[in-house]
Amino acid sequence: MELTTQLISIPSVTGSEGTVVTAVALLLAELGWSVQRQPLDGDRANLYATRGEPVVVLSTHLDTVPPFLPAREADGILHGRGSCDAKGLAAAMIVAAERLAAEGEDRVGLLFVVGEENGSDGALAAATLAPKGRILINGEPTGNRLATAQKGALRVSVEARGVAAHSGYPELGRSAIDLLLDALQRIRAIEWPVDPQLGPSTLNIGRIVGGEAPNVMAPSARAELMVRLVGPGAPIRAAILAAAGPDVAVTFPLEVPALRSPSLPGWEEITVAFASDLPLLSAWGTGYQLGPGTIHVAHTDHEQITVAELRAGVDRYVTLVRTLLARAVR
Repeated sequence: MELTTQLISIPSVTGSEGTVVTAVALLLAELGWSVQRQPLDGDRANLYATRGEPVVVLSTHLDTVPPFLPAREADGILHGRGSCDAKGLAAAMIVAAERLAAEGEDRVGLLFVVGEENGSDGALAAATLAPKGRILINGEPTGNRLATAQKGALRVSVEARGVAAHSGYPELGRSAIDLLLDALQRIRAIEWPVDPQLGPSTLNIGRIVGGEAPNVMAPSARAELMVRLVGPGAPIRAAILAAAGPDVAVTFPLEVPALRSPSLPGWEEITVAFASDLPLLSAWGTGYQLGPGTIHVAHTDHEQITVAELRAGVDRYVTLVRTLLARAVR
């Protein structure tokens, strides 16, 4: 809990992770890990820590969504931004790896990336790190259950250009907001696919910006969307482009595919509707996903995790690493 509190107390909204990266790097070095820092832009960086030749790598992200929420503990519950997504998980991974190291196990690595919440540039860059190991455990809040299927994510940007004019004379201009709203209405009417295991694809219009003033025909407007994928992205992109029409420009800044992961005997499994960095870390070998906490409070103003969940998470990580190491040497 103490380590989780320390990490939560360092603001690390995506794009501003430098301070927390430095803090984690110093901690791991003090604990005796060999720490490789992979610079991105500015003071942002991924961290990869090893003690020997890694076979299993524990990984999660150090960035958070905005806004920063300070850490506080009450009645065995730890509150604050990143408590369950995913600084609490990073702390649990470090404690689990230290427990294994104390037993003489040096085939475990730690990979902490930045940028997961907006663009996943950290995970994409991590493909060049070495040595990678053969198995990766990605940390996301799954209630300490093994997530064997997850939806993908498609980020969509829709932009309209209009002609500014006095709103009293609309015939002299063209409202970009009207063009955007019409396109969004058509996109919302798309019949999204359904997968028997993952459920339906869903659309969220997460952000709309545009216009200058109530008495000005809007010269520009933009919307940012997220589609949760349950299958291939290509037909979804084609449907969006067809529905949007010629009056707007559509781009797709990021696509993370849906993923199915291996099962393990004796482990409770779940299917999750969120996307993660795991599909983008395929170069790190066979991927598994597990972590304490619930995604239902992530990205909210009441994000939290119980101390009991964190402690159980440490135990689950230790057990999973041991299980996977035993299977790897067969």
